Amino acid sequence: MADAIAAIDNDEAPDRETLKAAVRELLRALAAKAPGHSVEVRVPPYGAVQCVEGPRHRRGTPPNVIECQPVVFVELASGRLAFADAVATGRVSASGQRADLTDVLPLTGPRGEPLAGEAEA
Repeated sequence: MADAIAAIDNDEAPDRETLKAAVRELLRALAAKAPGHSVEVRVPPYGAVQCVEGPRHRRGTPPNVIECQPVVFVELASGRLAFADAVATGRVSASGQRADLTDVLPLTGPRGEPLAGEAEA
């Protein structure tokens, strides 16, 4: 994950495998930090998780969906991009009353390390 963050910080695109590994690790960390099934976070083509406490989704399209590109997700998770700013600029698609990750982001410190007091995912 640190390699993906370093590449982004250097205005470079992380290589595909590095980005894929970072997104999957961060999605696991998100699900661990905000367990639940009321929001589906999609980062195509690398993965999706359900998170945030609330009503469980059972069939069809979930009522609360957040979707973004992989680099945007790494920027959000590492604190380089605020969730509200990403939504306002169209870098994140968020639909539904619970589709807000402001309270659970960022997931890492500046260099990709877990935040103090949080276990590594």
